[in-house]
Amino acid sequence: MKLNNDSMLPFINFNFDLNLNFNSNFLLLFLLLLGCKQPTQPKLEPKAELKLILEDVSCTEAWIQLTTTNLQLPATLTLYKNNVAQNNILCYGDTLLYIDSLLPNQTYKFKVVLTNNPQPTSYPQLPTSNEVSVTTMDTTSHNFTWQSWEFGECSNSVLYDVAIIDENNIWAVGEIYMRDSLGRCDPKAYNAVHWDGTKWELKRIYTYSACSSIYYAPLKSIYAFSENNIVVTSGGGMWWFNGNKWNAECSINPLLTGAINKLWGSSSSDLYAVGNNGNIAHWDGVRWRKVESGTDLQFPDIYGAKNNKTAETEILAVCTRNYPLNKDIYKIVSNTAIKISSEPIQWELFSCWFIPERHYYVVGSGIYEKKYLSDSNWRNGPLDITKYSTSCIRGTDLNNVFVVGAYGEVLHFNGYSWKSFLPELGTFQGSYGSVDIKNNIVAITGYHGRKAKITIARGQK
Repeated sequence: MKLNNDSMLPFINFNFDLNLNFNSNFLLLFLLLLGCKQPTQPKLEPKAELKLILEDVSCTEAWIQLTTTNLQLPATLTLYKNNVAQNNILCYGDTLLYIDSLLPNQTYKFKVVLTNNPQPTSYPQLPTSNEVSVTTMDTTSHNFTWQSWEFGECSNSVLYDVAIIDENNIWAVGEIYMRDSLGRCDPKAYNAVHWDGTKWELKRIYTYSACSSIYYAPLKSIYAFSENNIVVTSGGGMWWFNGNKWNAECSINPLLTGAINKLWGSSSSDLYAVGNNGNIAHWDGVRWRKVESGTDLQFPDIYGAKNNKTAETEILAVCTRNYPLNKDIYKIVSNTAIKISSEPIQWELFSCWFIPERHYYVVGSGIYEKKYLSDSNWRNGPLDITKYSTSCIRGTDLNNVFVVGAYGEVLHFNGYSWKSFLPELGTFQGSYGSVDIKNNIVAITGYHGRKAKITIARGQK
């Protein structure tokens, strides 16, 4: 037994030595592997990226969206136009770049480059944006053919408003007094005229109803959604045309404390009426609701347009009073009227027109403009283009804007320059008070002396 035990000892000791040698060798190999590992590289910041996307252009301006990724902010960027450095931009994140002083119908290439990095070692190479190509709008022509008509034989006749459906379907409203078959002055006014593409026809729209005790009341404003969907107002009541008949709509009357002066809407279920004593009302297709303005001033105009970026409709209205002098501009949001800055305008305001977040105009004793409503001040635009009061402004785009006013003033902005047509059309003892534009047709209404006057301008197609 002892022998057997002694004989086993070397075996046991052998196994012990083998395990020890194996573990030692493994530890040595592990240490060698650790010693061969590459040193850790310094951690680099994620690659910064700059991206430009063209949003919009006019004849002389461009709006380009700048987006940034992994850029340490704030950072200074340099804007390049046609590979020539223009100016530095202090960037705090995604930004809409506004670029002006361009020329019409020209192509430019823009890019931005990071020029001032708070940690230069973070970026091995200065980030550069993609290059965007921008072609500015061409100007429209100042060349128009003009034709005018006058209506009225008795009393004081005038056309207050006009709506173009197409070149062969134009309505104008007001009050026109003619003689009867016996040559006597007819007290029943014609309150509309209609153009069928060949001739004007005097119209009497029947207004006697709960809205009006007058059979053919003078009409103050008209708005046309289509040839079979037209609305007019006498200042107190409304009538809708369905293509065959004018139907009275009097439910707005209890909301009014003054006459309606102007209508505007995006559809027949989204219509606004503005008027005297601060009156604003909204029709939603079911009922009228009063929009509180908080003012007793007279609203002569309202206009709205869709913001292509947000898909929301933006609406502005101007109000005024000549004695004691006062004026304001309101933005209507969710049936609430919010007063916005009219600084530094001192005189009356009669009309407004705009393209949201691109250009805003208000007119009256001057033509005032802004790029954005958030801009601090309105700028009095073409100071030397007219010396007369302006009463209405409408346009189809940034390169096709008309302004009309006293003594027959007609102004056109073609995207680059303003032109007055008084040298061609001449002044007269009266005023234009309304203008509408559709495609290449412009219709302007007002009065000349004691007659109602309408002028049609046709431009190049």
